[in-house]
Amino acid sequence: MLAVNYSTVRNNLKSYCDEATDNGEIVIVTRKEEKNIVILSLDKYNQLEKAARNAEYLSMIDRSIEQLSSGEGKNHELIEEDDNAEIMGR
Repeated sequence: MLAVNYSTVRNNLKSYCDEATDNGEIVIVTRKEEKNIVILSLDKYNQLEKAARNAEYLSMIDRSIEQLSSGEGKNHELIEEDDNAEIMGR
C-alpha cells in the first residue's frame, strides 16, 4: 500500500495507475482536510465488492439460523409438481 500526496499523483498519474493495475498496489491519495481517496485496479475493486456481498449473504444466513434456533421458524407444505403447474397456469 502506498500513500502519496495529491500533487505527486497528479504529476505521475500514469505510473501510479500502472502500480495499481500491474502490481496490484493500492494507492492512497492524501488530500487536504482528510478528504483522501484510493486508487486500485478494477480486479481488486471487484474482489472487494464480492467479499462484501458474501459477508452480507453469510450474515443473512446467520440471522436465519438464529431465528430458527429461537423458534421463529414456520412450517410450510411443499408445492407438488402437479399443484405447481396449476398455479403457473399450465
